[in-house]
Amino acid sequence: MFQIRIHGRGGQGVVTAAETLSIAAFLENRFAQAFPSFGSERTGAPVVAFCRIDEREIRLREPVLKPDALIIQDPTLLHQVDVFSGLAPDGYILINTTRSFDALGVGEFVRGFHATHLCTVPASELARKHVGRPVPNAALLGGFAAVSGRVSIDAVAEALRQKFSGAIAEGNVTAAREAYEHVRQEIKEASHAKAG
Repeated sequence: MFQIRIHGRGGQGVVTAAETLSIAAFLENRFAQAFPSFGSERTGAPVVAFCRIDEREIRLREPVLKPDALIIQDPTLLHQVDVFSGLAPDGYILINTTRSFDALGVGEFVRGFHATHLCTVPASELARKHVGRPVPNAALLGGFAAVSGRVSIDAVAEALRQKFSGAIAEGNVTAAREAYEHVRQEIKEASHAKAG
């Protein structure tokens, strides 16, 4: 079973991201489960959502305490919430930012991680460019497809079309595909740096 925890703030589409990711997994004939964990349900408050993907039926119902992957939709949470709790050094981290892990102040923490499992993507900027609003969730799902390989970008695109409609759906698909290519390039550069 592959477990994903998504951290963000109210209004950033955290819950929608988890639901859309589960749809993408269903489209690829896998079992999936998505659910949120709310504290204060106001715009800007920290929100967490969870997604599990497996080849077999999922019977667990509790929150994801030991994620295989983290999607962090708002980098301001890095020093406000223990977003890295339970993540093993072979886990994946995808952060919505234009800054490096060192510039974000978490470089020391991720030193023992696989460089190709640590990615950033300017998801809010991509969303603003393609959807007209800085809601990063769709772009981050494209980045997640690239960094983890757990769902295809085509399944993410189809899931976005099922979740949204019209120009919003197509804008989100374009943002997701651009994020996918951005993260693939980042992984290629990290692989070359490691080899060199």
